[in-house]
Amino acid sequence: MRFTIIAVGRTRSGPERTLWLDYLGRLQTPAEVIEVEERKPLPAADRVKSEGRLLLDKIPAGATVIALDGRGQALGSEDLAARLQAWRDEGIRELAFLIGGADGLDRTVIDAAHLVLSLGPMTWPHLLVRVLLAEQLYRAEQILAGHPYHRSGPPPGR
Repeated sequence: MRFTIIAVGRTRSGPERTLWLDYLGRLQTPAEVIEVEERKPLPAADRVKSEGRLLLDKIPAGATVIALDGRGQALGSEDLAARLQAWRDEGIRELAFLIGGADGLDRTVIDAAHLVLSLGPMTWPHLLVRVLLAEQLYRAEQILAGHPYHRSGPPPGR
């Protein structure tokens, strides 16, 4: 399996980028990052629509699409790991994760997704969503490998 993360906006140097790259570097699954940006000054609704087209245009052929949106389905870490394993077992070769800009995702992106995933009811800055997604993908790999990274606190029975 392969991950493609397609995100609106460019990451610049700073703590968010450092964390983002750290978690991406830990992944065993090959991951590609594609950043898109609408450079024209547009009203918010028009910018979101344009960003949606840019995101959709970068989805690899045949990829299963996961759109990150606060109105989506909230999965626990174990549930996300199970979903990734199920897709892998079904022979899915490419997952494309779509992250919108500050004003969210266009309806066309939501409609194109196989899964609309929420990182919880809180609103996250779109640059931090990258960090959270990369960490959860890494955590899912660790869960599936039976690694203790996921456990918090002492092991059961102590």
